[in-house]
Amino acid sequence: MRENITLLLLRVEEMRRIRLLSWNVNGIRAIHRKGFLDWVNSTKPDVLCVQETKASENQIPEDLKRIEDYGTFFAAAEKKGYSGVGLFTKLKPRHVESGLGIRRFDVEGRVIIADYRKFLLFNVYFPNGKISKERLRYKMAFYDEFLMYVDKMGREGKRIIICGDVNTAHKEIDLARAKENEKVSGFLPQERAWIDRLIEHGFIDTFRVFNKEAGHYTWWDFKTRARERDVGWRIDYFFITKNLRKNLKVAFIMKDIMGSDHCPVGIDIMV
Repeated sequence: MRENITLLLLRVEEMRRIRLLSWNVNGIRAIHRKGFLDWVNSTKPDVLCVQETKASENQIPEDLKRIEDYGTFFAAAEKKGYSGVGLFTKLKPRHVESGLGIRRFDVEGRVIIADYRKFLLFNVYFPNGKISKERLRYKMAFYDEFLMYVDKMGREGKRIIICGDVNTAHKEIDLARAKENEKVSGFLPQERAWIDRLIEHGFIDTFRVFNKEAGHYTWWDFKTRARERDVGWRIDYFFITKNLRKNLKVAFIMKDIMGSDHCPVGIDIMV
């Protein structure tokens, strides 16, 4: 009995609380000029995922590549000044890769996958479908391929965290003007249905574990100065597999953090 208690205490001591943040920065060079490095150094997340970096690796400011205590990884689009994701991590992953292994998607630099042994992290900048019908088809194809990819990992028993800009508001409570946007990409029935499928396949919208209320947004349109009026959309998420639910301690939106048309979102988990 005493030995069992000792083993349990050792397991508890081995676990620790870590903070993961995700932020569509809308240009890493632009946000660098707005104090991004100071924010990272003051916030000190264990893992920070960024999307829409809009830079090749040689265009990323050198001081962002060598932040003290952080390893850095980037995936860039072949097209200049477009898309891209980045990972800043205090935790040392045992393996990092970019892309889904499908060239038509990987050329846009939308995915970084980090294996932390205790969980598998997907940092993803999902496509925007507003520009044209062709881009909407591209977005839906990306959604489908991505779900197949994470499903395979899930069947292998992996504990999975997905974060990033999904570019879709799930429910009517996730945007300020639902009725006005029913026919706009980002709130189309087929886009929302994909999030339903993701959840049906065993993923949890972490923010909705703790908060069921309307009025919580992560993106506001710059052109209409929507942030001043808080006319926004919740399109940035952390999803986790059910086998991580007991490890989830909190999920939150950092609404007051400026510098982009998005704000950061985050979770704390015990691992």
